[in-house]
Amino acid sequence: MTRMFVAAVPPEDAVADLDGFLAVRRDAAAYRWTVPEQWHLTLAFTEDVPDRSLDDLEVRLERAARRRRPVRLRLAGGGAFPHPDRARVLFARLDTDDAGRTELDRLATGCRAAMAKAGARVDGQRFRAHLTLARLGGPDNVTSWVRLLDGYEGPEWELDEVALVASHLGEGPRRRPRHEVVGTYALG
Repeated sequence: MTRMFVAAVPPEDAVADLDGFLAVRRDAAAYRWTVPEQWHLTLAFTEDVPDRSLDDLEVRLERAARRRRPVRLRLAGGGAFPHPDRARVLFARLDTDDAGRTELDRLATGCRAAMAKAGARVDGQRFRAHLTLARLGGPDNVTSWVRLLDGYEGPEWELDEVALVASHLGEGPRRRPRHEVVGTYALG
């Protein structure tokens, strides 16, 4: 069994731009900041892909990705889960037009269906397009961080592929997860 997720990964220039914006500000909060090298938008997640199902999953993800067309995106604005007053997660929003939002929703639905049909138990939470920036040890008010992020607008890019990523808990630097890209799948 392998812990995996399907992700939309921003390009290096988008990551560098947001990282530069946050670099001078991170020390102001003792949060568990995510590392820019692992920034991604999770489209589907499962804690247990049976090893025997991996080939089937890859075929199904390739098919699901091919059914969707590329989307223009940018990182712009911020938010918090479950709410800025009692946040546990601070995130950057993804900005796109209505057609792009619909396409992202359908892409996430297709990726989740591919995982389920390949025999994995998919996380059933509603898809909410975001990029996790920090996790908090306990609930905290991050309203000022959300306001700060609301002033951020990164460069636009075209999402034209998704990645299947294996997540190996505790194997990365400082006991963080180590992410390994298993495959990439072109949209359209």
